[in-house]
Amino acid sequence: MAQKRPTSVKQVEKTKPSDAPASREGSVLRENRPATHEGRLPWGGLALGIAVVAAIALTTYTWPTIWDVENSAFVRDTRSQIERLSSSYAVCTPGRKGVYTVDADNARVECIRVQGDEIADVGDFDAVNQRWTAEMPWFLSAYPISLWAPELRVKEVDEDSIIVPGLTDSHCHVLEYGAFKLIPLEKGKSIPDVVKYVRNYIMNNEEIYGNMSKPVLGWGWDHTTWPEKRFPTAADLEADPVIRGRPVILTSKDGHAIWVSQRIIDENLAHIPDEVPGGVIFRDADGKPTGAFLDSAQDVIAKPSLTDADLRKRLMTAVRDAHAFGLTSVHDAALLPESLAFFKRQAEADALPLRVFGMKYFNEDDWSDDAADMIDAFDQHLVSRSIKIFADGALRTGGAALYEPYADNPDSRGAMRIDPALLQKVIPRFMANGWQVNVHAIGDRANGIVLDAFEAALANASASGFALVNASASALRPRLEHAQLMTDADIKRLGKLGVIASVQPTHVIDDMWYAEDRLGPSRIRGLYAFRSILDAGARITLGSDFPVETMNPLAGFYAAITRVTYDGRSPQGPGGWFPSQKLTRLEALRGLTIDPAYASFSEDRVGSLEKGKKADFVVLSRDIMSVPVEEIMGTKVLATALDGRVVYGKL
Repeated sequence: MAQKRPTSVKQVEKTKPSDAPASREGSVLRENRPATHEGRLPWGGLALGIAVVAAIALTTYTWPTIWDVENSAFVRDTRSQIERLSSSYAVCTPGRKGVYTVDADNARVECIRVQGDEIADVGDFDAVNQRWTAEMPWFLSAYPISLWAPELRVKEVDEDSIIVPGLTDSHCHVLEYGAFKLIPLEKGKSIPDVVKYVRNYIMNNEEIYGNMSKPVLGWGWDHTTWPEKRFPTAADLEADPVIRGRPVILTSKDGHAIWVSQRIIDENLAHIPDEVPGGVIFRDADGKPTGAFLDSAQDVIAKPSLTDADLRKRLMTAVRDAHAFGLTSVHDAALLPESLAFFKRQAEADALPLRVFGMKYFNEDDWSDDAADMIDAFDQHLVSRSIKIFADGALRTGGAALYEPYADNPDSRGAMRIDPALLQKVIPRFMANGWQVNVHAIGDRANGIVLDAFEAALANASASGFALVNASASALRPRLEHAQLMTDADIKRLGKLGVIASVQPTHVIDDMWYAEDRLGPSRIRGLYAFRSILDAGARITLGSDFPVETMNPLAGFYAAITRVTYDGRSPQGPGGWFPSQKLTRLEALRGLTIDPAYASFSEDRVGSLEKGKKADFVVLSRDIMSVPVEEIMGTKVLATALDGRVVYGKL
């Protein structure tokens, strides 16, 4: 039953990947089907086969069972074993070690073998095939009965392609991405331009156009790109006759501001306070809200309820793009109760086609640290055992909490969105009950305050009733979401405490153009200091914060290792912005695979291509670990597999 080794890729005809976006149509991989045995089985071989089966049955099972051979335990077990092995397939990079396993040794091999939803074997082809053959019932391994045995199906990838574990985005917003795709607000380069996109969306959706009460929701406007250099107002929306009088809520690109219509203001006016701690309400000369609400002030506006059909549409929009970009897992950062409930319903219906590690949104007015609220439905693709707290705002909008005033706004140090005393109270409570605590922290002051709370929780571990392993935060793997600006002392403390830094490299090549004006030439060195964080002994996991940035994880990979724009520019030249803070390619790959698996307590099940783990893998058209950096962003995803099943492209 010897299986032929895959033909050299140089000797077979293949479809070369084009420079166009990967298509769902057309085969991108070639299956190497073993040659079948020809001719009839010799009568002697048939007789021998019958004799062997009969002998085994006689020595293993009771005599009455033989009269019902079809239903005998022996036949059932043998058939089940053969069917199980026959369903296996191997994906190989023939003649080269093009499979990056990302295991503890960062081993590279030739093949992985998939059986069901798991990886059954990893290694070079000859060894994988030999082990597969050895799993066959012993009587099928000898000639001539071996002629009946199945052979391992082998699928070869293109000679330029590689195989990596399924990729993970460790900080994103899935349903918000679906909303972002509805109206292309980010394309609007002025206030009237954005209003035009909203108008077109309404006019092109009959359900909305004919119903003045139907909410219009969107995501993605960016006031920093507008010539007006101001925040938008409700009056800007009311100026359009199609929009006027409708309930409109538009979220900014960074998620830290909303722009609402006059109808929304009127409907919420009775609940809008004079001030909101950690937030800003823009007002006119008479003190009336003008339509823009920043950070915590967003919470004073009641959000409309969405149906499961609305949410499902958003989910599937995000899932389709995620699979096309090679994502098999995401960490959804701050799920509102209704969003988390929706994901739970999808998981219970086995209708969640993406692994979701959901962070429960912390509402300081209504919160619970009860461990019973955790969700562990890994096989249904949903786990929620972390709480997401917002410490401050964003650097782009001047809301990040700093120790010293902004260089371009000396009257402001930003603001904390939560009282530090409350952080000191709730973080130990959640950790004591087994929750992972993930805190959004952008500014150096916010990061310092959060680390103070983590450190205090460790110091009081015994009093809190939860014994942290080795008195280290790594037992519950707390995370700083963003960890953008940190002092040298806090970077060292990050590593000492074992707190994970969940970072977004594409923010680097976006913010680098204005950050020094905002922070000054000295403080800027602590911004996005990835290398310093790793050198301090902390673990980094990579995300995109989509829809704030592109969903494509290769963009984060590229930004992490180059710190230049996609056309090779930076404020410090083509060598990169603060190039000493670059990650290596291996560090970046691990930051998209095994490190986020660790950060979501699932490193024993996903994150690397190892025997026994879920068969989540991606076929890339180019070897991103060796091609010139200029070619990385031209890499296409040829196939994405989740639980061993191809969900994008073809094998």
